[in-house]
Amino acid sequence: MSRVLCALLCVLLPVVAAPARGGDAFERVSPAEAGYSAERLEALRNLLARSGSESLLLLHDGKVFYEWGDVRRKRLVHSIRKPLLHALIGRELGRGCLQMDRTLQDYGVDEDPPGLTAQERSATLRQLLQSRSGVYHPAAAETEGMQAQRPARGSHAPGTYYYYNNWDFNVAGALYEQCAGRMIHAAFLEDIARPLGMLDYAGRVEAWPQDGDPIPTDADGFRKREPERSRFGAYHFRLSAHDLALFGQLYLDHGQWRGEQLVPADWIDESTQPASILDERYGLAYGQLWDVLVPEDGDARPSFYHTGLGVHMLGVYPKHGLVLVHRVDTERDGVTFDEGNLYRIIRAVHAARMP
Repeated sequence: MSRVLCALLCVLLPVVAAPARGGDAFERVSPAEAGYSAERLEALRNLLARSGSESLLLLHDGKVFYEWGDVRRKRLVHSIRKPLLHALIGRELGRGCLQMDRTLQDYGVDEDPPGLTAQERSATLRQLLQSRSGVYHPAAAETEGMQAQRPARGSHAPGTYYYYNNWDFNVAGALYEQCAGRMIHAAFLEDIARPLGMLDYAGRVEAWPQDGDPIPTDADGFRKREPERSRFGAYHFRLSAHDLALFGQLYLDHGQWRGEQLVPADWIDESTQPASILDERYGLAYGQLWDVLVPEDGDARPSFYHTGLGVHMLGVYPKHGLVLVHRVDTERDGVTFDEGNLYRIIRAVHAARMP
């Protein structure tokens, strides 16, 4: 629900520039140069501080016009890991075994006895990425809410029903590694982070820590295995707001970076089209590893986004040339930030845009 509500606010609502920090990837411009009211955005500072935000970074056409908090501190991105995988899959498609319409049977995917049914094994990679596989098997990194909402096994055939499903995403990651012959975090470092000039991601990953074990603060992610639930583990990333904004800008620029096509443009376009309508009234949809706002008449491209725990946010708004990154320190106890505060921040940003 939090992802849907967040999208609702993004579609219904149409900073003051921080001093330049030497050595990072972005130029700075004033809010006015980006088309935003500095006066309206000034009030945002109190909201960010009061609500418990850690950072907010806003880019217009690749230039920072609002920066608040520590944009260089790495934090878990939670579900924003799905767009990161999206980039890697797009690069691998057509090179070998990774093909959108191959089935789980073709890939040799199964679970521990009693295993997947014949119907479940007929699901395709495309349906995994759309979260429409029809496979409702327990999954690593599945929240209590996901467990409670998970449909019964066999209740929907592949391709017929949308359910935001970590099993689908975990298996998609495993298929990428199987076909590419590389681990996800290392591939992201080589193919995305280094070409973009990310400053804070170095690909250091903790392999399969036990639940409750502390993750070193300098780690760039970890892999989570829950064999009692599934054969397929989850992969988690830590990124700074700065580096996440670089990734968002790559997608705003159709996958091109300094003359090099890092992610195929047609893959971005295909995946940010609505595959499942979540709320027809408000134009909320899911594509492939991205949430999507159904484009209005005249929009050349839809806006798309992903949230993490309902409080982290990466939003890409091609119509306005805007990339929005919001982060919270969700790795400590006692976090008070809630999704209602995120909605208020999104409102304030969009309402500050000048006509």
